[in-house]
Amino acid sequence: MQRLVDSHTHLDHFPTQEISSIVDRAIENGVGLIISAGTTLESSEHCVKLSNTNPMVFAGVGIHPMDLREVIDNKTYKALETLASENPKVACISEIGLDFLPTSPAYNIQMQSFKRQIRLARDLEKPIIVHSRDAHSDVLKTLVTENAQSVGGVLHYYQGDLDTAQRYINMGFSISMAKPLLRIRELQDVAKAIPLEFIVLETDSAPQPWKKYRHRWTEPFHVIQVAEKLAELKNLSIETIIEKTTQNIIQKTSKLLHISGVNTKSYDKT
Repeated sequence: MQRLVDSHTHLDHFPTQEISSIVDRAIENGVGLIISAGTTLESSEHCVKLSNTNPMVFAGVGIHPMDLREVIDNKTYKALETLASENPKVACISEIGLDFLPTSPAYNIQMQSFKRQIRLARDLEKPIIVHSRDAHSDVLKTLVTENAQSVGGVLHYYQGDLDTAQRYINMGFSISMAKPLLRIRELQDVAKAIPLEFIVLETDSAPQPWKKYRHRWTEPFHVIQVAEKLAELKNLSIETIIEKTTQNIIQKTSKLLHISGVNTKSYDKT
């Protein structure tokens, strides 16, 4: 039976002693593969370690725009390059992009780092997972100028409009739906309109200590809720949604997954 892929998490942010139970809950709820995205060099290293100790976990290597303190110098670039090139379970360059909140790092730092990490992805022929908050115009321009369509990737945790989604799709990028799909009507309309072959699923799981109860934290197993909502919106079976969205993310990373000996046609619990 085809199993779900949670295409974007921050599994490495959870306490180490919780990882095995988080993965077990994911398996019990039909998840067969989890990608854990790096946010700093240290976080990326942790994601790679998790991927090397858990068969169903893959890693993303990258520096999140909100975690930048300075431009990516040659030393940092080389460290990212080595980490991504020497570990076959690194599925993508992630999480990278632009974030234009008032508290975000300076524009020039973000832009240099985004461009340099796209170039890393091109050099290594790995897809990119793109963070874009209040920044779609600049992100789109940068993807074009840096020829990011040559590697493609995914727009992570998408909450934009249909026209913007179509512009990303035209460049070879998929649109990733997460739990906002459960509650935002405008996003639901976007999901209805986008062809299913351009949609992938995620949870963006990370610790949520502001929530009163631990069991309310979002985890990879919640990706089934997103799949069920998408099935409702598109009037399709949940089996169809699972099969197609899994196929979509596998197509982005199939070369890398095959290197690691992963069966991309079906995910068993064993």
